[in-house]
Amino acid sequence: MTYRAGVTLVILAGILWSLQGLVFRQIEVAGAWQVLFWRSLGMLPGLVLFLAWRAKGSPWPALRAVGLAGAVGGLGLVAAFGGAIVAIQSTTIANAVFLFAASPLLAALLGWVILREEVRLATWGAILVAAVGMLVMVREGLAAGALLGNLAALASALGFAAFSVALRFGKSGDMIPAVILGGIFAAVTGFIVLVAQGTPLGLAPRDLMLTLAMGAVILGGGMTLYTLGSRKVPAAEMTLLSMLEVLLAPVWVWLLFNETASTGTFIGGGIVLVAILFNAFSGARRKPSLPGVGPVVALPDGN
Repeated sequence: MTYRAGVTLVILAGILWSLQGLVFRQIEVAGAWQVLFWRSLGMLPGLVLFLAWRAKGSPWPALRAVGLAGAVGGLGLVAAFGGAIVAIQSTTIANAVFLFAASPLLAALLGWVILREEVRLATWGAILVAAVGMLVMVREGLAAGALLGNLAALASALGFAAFSVALRFGKSGDMIPAVILGGIFAAVTGFIVLVAQGTPLGLAPRDLMLTLAMGAVILGGGMTLYTLGSRKVPAAEMTLLSMLEVLLAPVWVWLLFNETASTGTFIGGGIVLVAILFNAFSGARRKPSLPGVGPVVALPDGN
């Protein structure tokens, strides 16, 4: 796989994830933790079958051999999924979305500290420009309060960054098991919260179908694409490219449901898109390093 192919897969993952808002608009009764539980369960069968196809046999050896990177990646997904839910329930959407945008910066820092993965100057610039774009998108709704929600949003951003760095750490192996572990951990977390709240697990047939489909197709498919792309794209760039999800989600609901989007949303979204495209094209045009020479940026080792 080439660097450009990896970038394409990560971009497709962000586009696929952005469709979740459309499905959420169709869900009538299910609560957030019910959605987390059933969505997580929904993503598991397809991922296990994909892993079995890749392994040309039983998926269990790959799951048992996932290692520390896979376990950390799975726990990172729990923080990403659960933190996002708590943030949206406890603070404004604007606060949550803006703090989610810290993920590329956190991934860049974690990747540099843990993997010694050099972050290109163009990527640092794109991260800062994207942050400005996110601020423009949500500045009208930013609130200073809701400390719990703000901390949860940061925990979600850190969890997704940790997941991305874990994928890079284990890039020489199959990291689909890390996503499967993340789904299992998230389902268990949702189950525990629902039991603690005394909320029933059962859903109306329509809500159940939509939630399972969201997990199987949108979340599971996006995670597969993102994980495959991670073998060639540095962690900071992966999380930056995946911000297409935040950019496109309000556009889809505006186009299909006529849900109001402010001028700032479109202006800020345009800034984010410019940052993403600049980073993608600057990365595609750079010359790869020779094996064993210079920083690990182009990843020419065939992994």
